[in-house]
Amino acid sequence: MALTIQILIVLACLVMGTRYGGMGLGLISGFGLLILVFVFHLKPGDPPIDVMMTILAVIGCASTLQTAGGLDVMMRYAERILRAHPKQLTILAPITTWFLTLLCGTGHVVYTMFPIIEDIALEKNIRPERPMAVSSVAAQVGITASPVSVATVSLATILATNSAAHGGPTYSIPQILSVSIPASLCGVVLAALWSLRRGKDLDQDPEFQAKIADPEKRAYIYGKADGTTLLDRDMPKEAFRAMWIFFTAIAIVVILGAFPDLRPSFAAANGSSKPLSMTLTIQMFMLIAGALILITCKVKPNDIPNSAVFKAGMVAIFSVFGVAWMAETFFHAHLAEMQKELTTMVQAHVWTFAIALFLVSKLVNSQAAALTAMAPIGLKIGVDPVTLIGFFGASYGYFFLPTYPSDLACIGFDRTGTTRIGKYILNHSFMIPGFICVITGCLVGTALARILL
Repeated sequence: MALTIQILIVLACLVMGTRYGGMGLGLISGFGLLILVFVFHLKPGDPPIDVMMTILAVIGCASTLQTAGGLDVMMRYAERILRAHPKQLTILAPITTWFLTLLCGTGHVVYTMFPIIEDIALEKNIRPERPMAVSSVAAQVGITASPVSVATVSLATILATNSAAHGGPTYSIPQILSVSIPASLCGVVLAALWSLRRGKDLDQDPEFQAKIADPEKRAYIYGKADGTTLLDRDMPKEAFRAMWIFFTAIAIVVILGAFPDLRPSFAAANGSSKPLSMTLTIQMFMLIAGALILITCKVKPNDIPNSAVFKAGMVAIFSVFGVAWMAETFFHAHLAEMQKELTTMVQAHVWTFAIALFLVSKLVNSQAAALTAMAPIGLKIGVDPVTLIGFFGASYGYFFLPTYPSDLACIGFDRTGTTRIGKYILNHSFMIPGFICVITGCLVGTALARILL
């Protein structure tokens, strides 16, 4: 009974919060957190500080870039491509975020892309929900395709440990990636193709048209006067400089993600040496890039907080803070009992391991944590390593409820409001792209694993 009441409280906070936008979603979640801790005495989970700090660093850089005019330069280049192929954004954007995650090993890089994707979409009158929602999903799917992600390394380590204990075959990271890279990319492409026609075009959406009937809201959403084009605009050299500083920072982050030996190493608790985490690396280089743009590109510091990127990003941080903290408190308190039930289900039908992995991923909001919890159990109860590798994509289940930081940030960055949490919570913008990616990834992954391994 207590579990049911707690679930209803969490859902009620989400429903109420959606009526007040991103800020309301984050703030009203505090009610749920208070009830869970003070009434039901659940131990508070850890607020997502690392994620929030990453968003903050990216916002600082991206809003400075926008103020310097660097974002306009990018939009001008993008406009040339999109004018010839106006529908490619919905295909190219998720492939881009997937690839960045593949190189960096973390989906946090997607925060940098959201304002760029939205501005390109608005320039071409594309419904922002189409490319943005699938791009958020694709960034997380890319974790299973990355040789440097914690999830991939965890799976390889678990399989190696099992092989050493039972004398079975060894599966290396390249073997795992030979399955997970094409499997996850197939899912991303199919989800992007489905997204091409989702929702109504902006000029046919009565809700959106009613919103922009208010001159203030129209100015906030578009940020530019109607009929302008960036192709004919003269850009100052500082805008180009800002763009190249930004690109250089991204390139350095990608290289450091692909080659961890280039990052400084520090002693871990167990006495081993571990390289600097990609989360901290991204934060550092986003701060540095923003600082260089500020110093060298004639940016007025007082203009930065007034930029659209800064305002949307701050809303995203509040959403992440409240919702993720409440969800972590609830799921962590009930993880053990839920995991026991899932294990019983897997013992009865091996194919349900993918479902179990998916559900646990939602509970812990981490692909690596889900694999760490369920992969050893799966191996012990008879799930063979090839099947485990084929179901690697099912470790991404935290899109099911729209509480993950990147999804909340995506909602916050979409000034049009087309990327949203639905009235019934589960009918949110990320649900169908997420299921397409996971189901396709598991089907293609299982087939490839049987063929290649």
